[in-house]
Amino acid sequence: MDYSLYLVADADYAAGRGLAGLIEAAVEGGVTLVQLRAKSLAGGAFVRLGLAVAARLATKGIPLLVNDRVDIALACGAAGVHLGQEDIPVPLARRLLGPGAIIGVSVNTPEEARRAEEEGADYVGAGPAYSTATKETPLPVLGPAGVGRVRRAVRLPVVAIGGISVASAAEMASAGADGVAVVSAILGAPDARAAASELRKAFGR
Repeated sequence: MDYSLYLVADADYAAGRGLAGLIEAAVEGGVTLVQLRAKSLAGGAFVRLGLAVAARLATKGIPLLVNDRVDIALACGAAGVHLGQEDIPVPLARRLLGPGAIIGVSVNTPEEARRAEEEGADYVGAGPAYSTATKETPLPVLGPAGVGRVRRAVRLPVVAIGGISVASAAEMASAGADGVAVVSAILGAPDARAAASELRKAFGR
C-alpha cells in the first residue's frame, strides 16, 4: 500500500464542485490513496457518491477508504475505512469488513498509536500535524517532533494529516511519516492535478 499522497476528499469542503472529477484529477497528479469524507450527507447520498467515486478509482487502481462509516464502505465496495478515536472499535470494524480490509485510525499521541496497532489497525493518521481550518479539533498540534514520536512508537505506516502544504510536506518526510494526507492543499487549489503533483514531489518518498 502506497500512503505517500493521501487525499481526504471532503464532500462538505468541496461544496458541490464536482468532487468525483476533482478526485480523478488529483489521482492523475499523483494521489495514491483516497478517503471519502461526507459528515453532512445522508446515507443514501453518501452511498451514491461512494459508488461514483469507487467506479472512477477502480479504473486507476487507487484504493478508496470511507471516513467513519463501515456501512457505507460495505455498500460501495470500498477497500476499507478510516476511524476516529470515538468511532466503532477496530476489532469490530475488522469483523464486519473482513481480514483484507484496510483500517486506519486517527491518533494524536504515541499511546493512541500503540493501541491502534495492538487492535489490528493497518496504519495510523497522526495529527493535526499543523493548524488546520478544514476540521475543528481541540487536539494539540504535533508538528514534526510529535509526528516523529508517533513514528517511533509503532511499526505501522504513519500518515501525517492536518494543515500540510507543499512547503511543509518535506518536514513530514524528514519526521519519518510514510505519507501526507491533505484536504485543502488539493481540493482548494485552482488545479487539483497540478497541486497533487507538487505535493508528491515535495514529499519525495
